[in-house]
This record gives sequence, structure tokens and C-alpha cells, in this order.
Amino acid sequence: MRTPNTQERVVITGMGVVCPLGHDVDTLWQALLSGRSGAGKTTIFDASTFPTTFDAEVKGYDFHKHIRHPELHEGCSRGSGFVLGAAAQACRQAGIEVETIEPVDGIDRTRVGIYLGAGEGSLDNDSFFASIIAGWDAKQQRMVWSRSNRMAVERMTAVRELEQEPNMAAGHTAMLIGSRGPVRSCLTACAASTQAVGEATMLIRRGQADIMIAGGAHSMIHPLGITGFNLLTALSQRNDSPETASRPFSASRDGFVIGEGAAILILESLTSARKRGIPILAEVAGYGSSSDAFRVTDMHEEGRGAVLAMRAALADAGLTPQDIDYVNTHGTSTAENDSIETLAIKTVFQDRARQVPVSSIKSMLGHLIGAAGAAEIIASVLAIRDNIVPPTMNLHDPDPKLDLDYVPNAPRKMPVNTVMKESFGFGGQNNVVILKRFIEL
Repeated sequence: MRTPNTQERVVITGMGVVCPLGHDVDTLWQALLSGRSGAGKTTIFDASTFPTTFDAEVKGYDFHKHIRHPELHEGCSRGSGFVLGAAAQACRQAGIEVETIEPVDGIDRTRVGIYLGAGEGSLDNDSFFASIIAGWDAKQQRMVWSRSNRMAVERMTAVRELEQEPNMAAGHTAMLIGSRGPVRSCLTACAASTQAVGEATMLIRRGQADIMIAGGAHSMIHPLGITGFNLLTALSQRNDSPETASRPFSASRDGFVIGEGAAILILESLTSARKRGIPILAEVAGYGSSSDAFRVTDMHEEGRGAVLAMRAALADAGLTPQDIDYVNTHGTSTAENDSIETLAIKTVFQDRARQVPVSSIKSMLGHLIGAAGAAEIIASVLAIRDNIVPPTMNLHDPDPKLDLDYVPNAPRKMPVNTVMKESFGFGGQNNVVILKRFIEL
């Protein structure tokens, strides 16, 4: 039994992504630096009668091409399929063998864990809706559930129903890697994968794992998912221009562009990384989490939960606002989020708030919901690596009430050593991670 070491430093040794801007990290980064949008007309299903007829989809991806034994994952949900590709990429960069019965990489699989912020899988829509229709008695204007249930049993499959569970993405990842350490899954809305990275970091610090596969996967681009967000009036309805619809911090913002994908980071104790001699990409320096305890769909008007999480992350990292070079925002392009997030940054950074560059890559990537935070953490690591801040695109009409440096419409070359990454979710979830350039002490 190992004695927990609360001082163990946690580093990032691998990254992988499958998203609307590409199926690997380099393609994503080049797309972000060129200002390319991942948005377009919805093709996964016929959305022509919805108020919003576009999204940011993963195009041309087939998980069968990314792994050697896809037969072990047949019937997996769309999100789980994404995470297989992202996890395989991240593991290969970190020198972790995948799909191997007896790995020879020298890594104790009982010390490798998984923590995903993964969303629920989609229904088998055709069978589900067919069974509902079969049960409707038009004459009596009521459901006859015995008829509906009979068709459901005939047409629906156990595997597809099982794949609705949010923990299944972690299950598929464990099979891929052979990891037998702690497994966690959270679904704290849009803050989920940032929470996964933060809490996976804490598990390593406590000595409960040497390596954690952390990140998220989600796809809500299906009729029920889009219906829900449309009813909440959260989605942009700029159907004539999907590519410019995501406009964080703009006066003309009218909602977010829903996306999908998976993003994975390999978190590792510094002791383990040094022992393996693997290159280190960045360090996870701090994590803070809070709840608004306010309303289900609204942030507290003073941003109290966001402020608390930001301050907690700084304290955990042993840093002050003066140490932060760049803030990668949640930046959804909704009226409420962008204004309250701006207020929260001002509250925490005080006089320095207008000097710190802040930007939102959701302006290009769309909102990946459960996978958003991890994808944005990857972008933050790359900002540190290359000393480049990715832009907030489509910011041509600034909101006069929002007066921070949002890095409008073009990337910015500048020293980036420390990044604050913020994620906020429905239900009042707030999670913040602080990343640093790795320096040997």
C-alpha cells in the first residue's frame, strides 16, 4: 500500500482529439490558428423544421480506422466511438500501448485510471419513436403502453440501450488500454471534462494512480438533444450563416453552436513520467470547483460560483492573478454566459483584467458540451507550447458592455507560460484548471 503524496506534481504526457475541426491534435490546432469554422448544416438527421438547422459535426470519421480491434466496440455510441480515436492518439503520444494483451511498455495497468466527463448516448431513434407511435390511440387520444412496449421489445436492442449510459465511454476506453485502476465518470453538463481533468489530477496527487486517462466525449446532435436546447433558446438561429453564428462576446451573439467530439489528455505523476523518460507537454498546476446554488439554467448574476472556482484554482496552484498570461474562457456566445463570465474575470483579476488576453475557441469549434473543456485544455497546452493565443473569431461588433481583450479575429504571438481554463455548466457547475509550462525544479 503506497502512502499518498499530496505534493506529487501532475504533468501532461499525451493528447488526442476527434472534433469538428479535425481528427487529430495538429489538424485542430492549425484550424484554430487559421480561424476556420467547424459549423455547417445539420446532416446527422433532418433538422429542417427546427429553429436551428445547423451544428458543428464530426465529419468523415470512422473509429474502425483508428484501432486494430473495432469488433470489441461494435454498437458503441457516437461519443464512445470518438473517444476510442482520441484515447488511442493520446496513449501513443505518451508511449502507452493500446489493444495489447500483455503490454511491454513497463506500465503497471493497476496504476492507470480513467476519468471522463462523458455524455449520455443517443437513443436508437428509429426504433424508439416507432414504438411510441405504435402505442398512440388516436381515437382515444391516449397512449396504449402495452402496444408501445411490445414493439419496443421487438425492435430495440440491448447493446444500443446500454450505450445510453454515460459511463460506457469509460468502459470502452478501459478495454482499449487495459487500465485497471480507478474509473470515474461525471456528467456535470458543459463543465464535465474540465472537472474530469481536475479530479483526475487530485487522484494522482493522492497517490491513487500513476497515470490517468482524462477528458470527455459527447454528442447531443440528435432530435431529442436539439429539441431540448432549442426549447431553452440556447442555440443560435443564424441559419443563413452557420460559419459565423458562434460569436462570443459580440453584441450580435444569439446563442451557441452545438458540436460533438472527444478530447483526451494523459495525466501522469512527475515521478512516473521521469521514470519512463517520456516528454512532458505541460503541468496541471491547480484546480478549483464550485456550485452557483442559484438556478438550473442561469448563472448567478454576480458570477459568484465562477469567481469562487477561479480563486480556488489559483490558491491550489499557489498563484495570483498576476501570474496568469492567458484565460481560455467558457465563452459560449450566449448573452448571459459572456456577460457574467466577463464580470467574474473582472472580479478576480481586478485592475489587471483588461491586460490579460482572453479568448473563446467555441467561435470556431462549436460547443462540444461534455467534451468542450478537455478540447479547450488541449488548445491551452498548445498555446503554451507555441506561445500563441488562439483568437475569438466573428468578433466584428464588440458588445460595448464587454470590454476585455478578447483577441479578436486573429491569433496573437506572445509569451504564454500560465493559462487559466474556465468551464461552466447548466445546473450551476463551475470548474477551473490552471496549466503551466513545465519547468524542472
